Amino acid sequence: MRNRRWTLPDDVRMLPGSGFASKVVSPAPRRVVARSTWQPGCPVAATDLAWVRVTFWGFDAQRHTGELLVGSAVADDLVQVFRTLYRVRFPQERLAIARTYDPDAPSTGDGNETSAFVCRPSTGATYFSQHASGLAIDLNSFQNPYEKGDVVLPELASSYLRRDRVRAGMITPDGPVVRVFARIGWEWGGAWRYSKDYMHFSQNGL
Repeated sequence: MRNRRWTLPDDVRMLPGSGFASKVVSPAPRRVVARSTWQPGCPVAATDLAWVRVTFWGFDAQRHTGELLVGSAVADDLVQVFRTLYRVRFPQERLAIARTYDPDAPSTGDGNETSAFVCRPSTGATYFSQHASGLAIDLNSFQNPYEKGDVVLPELASSYLRRDRVRAGMITPDGPVVRVFARIGWEWGGAWRYSKDYMHFSQNGL
């Protein structure tokens, strides 16, 4: 798939207004945490997660609303990030809370969403990812895949390894997405040396 420009139905009710809108609930309601990957043993307490809803531009050039679970301490910073992404009309397919994590489930190879909290190990490692603390976010995972050696995730996104052929939804080194995350002190996985995680931003750079 060389130029993916899909728009999926919103998972949450549209926030009011005609421009950017956001709503933060901290701590996140139990019913919201219950449909996430959180469980006892995760490196963050459920009470330290915030439920964030924001508006964003879809690939259909329409206003949409999505939701994320993030660390409460970074919720306001991330709202400002999404405010900027809305202003520059950076398109996204879907903003969603990651559901139950099953490491043995077969991959569809075509996943494409923006998500933050996921209680899972780092890719290719046994220690917890920054996602497991709500301190990392992945944007447009199909347009911005993970690459290490012969491994590409999502598996069907290999055409997007051609980073010189910029298409809608891609994150570029000198583009607005990298700049706005840099303003809040977050680093980009697309700048890693031994692997590339073009979708990934985190507070500690990992």
